[in-house]
Amino acid sequence: MTTHSLGLPAPARGPALRVPLGLVAPGALLLAAEAGARSGLIPANLLPAPSEILRTLLYLAQNGLAAHVAASSARVLAGFAAGAGLAVVLGAAVALSRRTEALLDPTFQALRSIPSLAWVPLLLLWFGIDELPKLVLIAIGAFFPVYMGVISGIRGVDRKLVEVARLYQLGRFALARRVLLPAALPALMTGLRNGLSLAWMFMVAAELIAASKGLGYLLSDGRETSRADIVLAAIVLLAVLGKASDSVMQLVEKHLLAWRDNHVERDAA
Repeated sequence: MTTHSLGLPAPARGPALRVPLGLVAPGALLLAAEAGARSGLIPANLLPAPSEILRTLLYLAQNGLAAHVAASSARVLAGFAAGAGLAVVLGAAVALSRRTEALLDPTFQALRSIPSLAWVPLLLLWFGIDELPKLVLIAIGAFFPVYMGVISGIRGVDRKLVEVARLYQLGRFALARRVLLPAALPALMTGLRNGLSLAWMFMVAAELIAASKGLGYLLSDGRETSRADIVLAAIVLLAVLGKASDSVMQLVEKHLLAWRDNHVERDAA
């Protein structure tokens, strides 16, 4: 006798299916790349077989890979924390004050369009080749998505919530802390996730120019020595670390936004 005959709902299968389905596309690509490399259709010097990249990763793991991963992760963490923290403060100030918006927002919007590599020569001139220019560049990358998320979130807050807060005579700071920022949290979390992703991208730009350790350094070293396997191994590590950090942010978002009562359509197939 099945659960359907008893009138009971079928057990949820979503979580059990999502993980395997998420591996279908990369698994198919890996198999195709392996077959193409071993058959000679793809030149091995341009795209090594995934098994060769795996061997390179194992070799690097035994020869200092952990130090490269730790260096890059520490830079991303420090730069992201600095850029995102400043973005929350300035974004809230711009969203809450028309005068502050007129003073700061045009400049920020102009700076937002500057490519990451355009900052590198200036930061090297200002700060040399030590850690500071790398952290500043990563902070710049993280700043603008969070800044835009804060502004969008605060300005999208229901006007009735603000009116109720004013009935309780909340001051400007209390209004921002107790009403506006919590209500803007969904947009803020989206900005934080985008900012974290850009922090990883800007980290690579920083390490490609001036670094003796890190995943960006591995990319540069692989290019200079014509080692496509090292370049692809570094790219794989960046993808894995980026996905891992985004998954952590998703868990934080789910915890902080557990109060939301929304509807998300899921594929029942």
